[in-house]
Amino acid sequence: MAGKNFKKVAAKVDSAKKYNLEDAFKLVLEVAPAKFDETIEVAIRLGVDPKQSDQQVRGAIALPHGLGKSVRVIVFAKGPKELEAKNAGADFVGADDLVAKLLMDGWISIKQLQHQI
Repeated sequence: MAGKNFKKVAAKVDSAKKYNLEDAFKLVLEVAPAKFDETIEVAIRLGVDPKQSDQQVRGAIALPHGLGKSVRVIVFAKGPKELEAKNAGADFVGADDLVAKLLMDGWISIKQLQHQI
């Protein structure tokens, strides 16, 4: 009892065929029925035993367009750690002066700060 849209999409996909990665993504974009960005899940069989500590597989991937949010790194430090943070690429570094700036420039309200503590 599939709907007409499902039948139309199912006709374009050959379930017996193994698609290479590039063709699979093109096909997913072509047959996407929703009017919003959908999620794609990828499962890869690696042939490792996750119970063995030396075979644990962990990783992260950077999406090509990110998450749509810009990330700012703020470091509260003094002395040599302040210079170390700047060299590491922190956007804002400081101590008490940085707290005042955060509150005065409206980056964070005192209510939000109290809620976090």
